[in-house]
Amino acid sequence: MAWNQPGNNGQDRDPWGSSNNQGGNSGGNKGGREQGPPDLDDIFRKLSKKLGGLGGGKLGDSGQRSGSGSGSGSGSKLVGIVAVAAVVIWAANGFYTIKEAERGVVTRFGKFSHLVEPGLNWKPTFIDQVRAVNVEAVRELAASGVMLTSDENVVRVEMNVQYRVTDPERYLFAVTSADDSLRQATDSALRGVIGRSTMDRILTEGRTVVRSDTQRELDETIRPYNMGITLLDVNFQAARPPEEVKAAFDEAIAARENREQYVREAEAYANEVQPRANGQAQRILEEARAYKERTLLEAQGEVARFAKLLPEYKAAPDITKERFYIETMERVLSHTRKVLVNDRGNNLMVLPLDQLMRGANGTAQSGQKNSSLTMLPASPGSSASRSDTSAYSTESIMDQRRANALRNDTQREGRE
Repeated sequence: MAWNQPGNNGQDRDPWGSSNNQGGNSGGNKGGREQGPPDLDDIFRKLSKKLGGLGGGKLGDSGQRSGSGSGSGSGSKLVGIVAVAAVVIWAANGFYTIKEAERGVVTRFGKFSHLVEPGLNWKPTFIDQVRAVNVEAVRELAASGVMLTSDENVVRVEMNVQYRVTDPERYLFAVTSADDSLRQATDSALRGVIGRSTMDRILTEGRTVVRSDTQRELDETIRPYNMGITLLDVNFQAARPPEEVKAAFDEAIAARENREQYVREAEAYANEVQPRANGQAQRILEEARAYKERTLLEAQGEVARFAKLLPEYKAAPDITKERFYIETMERVLSHTRKVLVNDRGNNLMVLPLDQLMRGANGTAQSGQKNSSLTMLPASPGSSASRSDTSAYSTESIMDQRRANALRNDTQREGRE
């Protein structure tokens, strides 16, 4: 839109709202297309009048505002309001909050001042600066690289370090960067430990030793610097051989793991079998002790019995022998089913009744009887004058022998 309306109808206006009439003042713009640029002095004069009117001065008879000090007084009030607003904004910007897991490190003009506890706090802006440090979070640092072993092999090792900030002031100001310093110390400690170990040990059973040695050296390295951090754990994550021999090393590791598995299985089997074997051995020992005691007691009983029979044997040896023979035969023949038949001679025939009873019919039984006769020599003390071809059971023979022994005793006593 143009500054002045076109036409000469008396309504031409400049951007500051002044109208140009036919007999306008000399400082105003003339209407129509022939008007020139506005007068800058007139613009500044009007702005100064409007700012002076903020003081509330009154107009005099000549149209001028009364009181020369009213303009300067209103300006002082405006400056005061601006200053108060600036102070309020400055004070409001000084409030900040520290989280529960953090501690605030306050520096005043770049120098450490004090620590701030969790909660709402205030600081003078542009004077103090606050840096929040998390003292409860567990931080992790990864270290890896290709390293040379003691047997001049190359191995790639990866390790993870876990730590926590315990002193925020030392963490921020003891060294330029505590995290970077810890990374360099970890790399140095790890390379030192790997350089003293063989590749086979690093890849197999030496992982735990490498981990513990690295943690110990790392702790000894950072302790003099007092960086405000505490090591929590060092994890030996991976160790890989060069790709050219990786397959062979994998097979070696698998073989070692299988060996350990077999050893554990053998130990488990031993733990299972050994208690059972110990129990069986203890049982055999107890049975042996019991057998020993029983045998000793039986032997002692036999000795006592023979000691009592010795006087009787000395008094009548033949009778005692005969009685021993009869008792022995009773004990032996009490468990057999055979029948002894005594003929006129000095031989005894044995009839196997158990085989005869298994026969199918009477004829078969008779044939089996005739074919199963066994001739046994008669006892030295038996008499040849017994009845011919008589069949006796074991009890009958024993009764007959007792009768013969009794008859012999009677005859001997009669002769005496």
